[in-house]
Amino acid sequence: MQVQSLDVISVNIWHIVISLANLVLLFLLVKKFLYKPVLKVMEARRREIQEGYDAADAAQAEADANKAHWDEKMLSAQEKADAMIQDAADTAKLRSNKILADAKDRADSIVAEAQTQAALERKNAEAGIRREIAVVSTEIAEKMLEREINDDDHRQLIDSFLEKIGDAND
Repeated sequence: MQVQSLDVISVNIWHIVISLANLVLLFLLVKKFLYKPVLKVMEARRREIQEGYDAADAAQAEADANKAHWDEKMLSAQEKADAMIQDAADTAKLRSNKILADAKDRADSIVAEAQTQAALERKNAEAGIRREIAVVSTEIAEKMLEREINDDDHRQLIDSFLEKIGDAND
């Protein structure tokens, strides 16, 4: 068997130093040209996202305030509408009561006028009937007695006749 040389596995200090120097140089280059710009981009993006959240929160707060404002206005408008409807109903009720009262007054006055007119016509009719009865009774009495009656006798006969008729009607 042959002995292998350890040169392949050997540690060369210069190789290690050069590799470490390459690593440090690569680290510094990556840090300067890649890491810091990436951090800046990430920070800018984080700020944009935060501003978006802040704007959304502000918009939500404004929307909530507007909603509360409009809810209050709607409630106020509903109360005004209810009050207007109630006022209209009250006014309509007052008008209907006034119309009914006026109609009742008119009806009462028409009935009273009709009763007065009926009473007047009844009196006129009674007076006319009394005159007719007086004329007829005078003619009958003259024919029966074949003489003329004086006014006092005439009145007495008519009054007694009318009393008899009045008692018969009652």
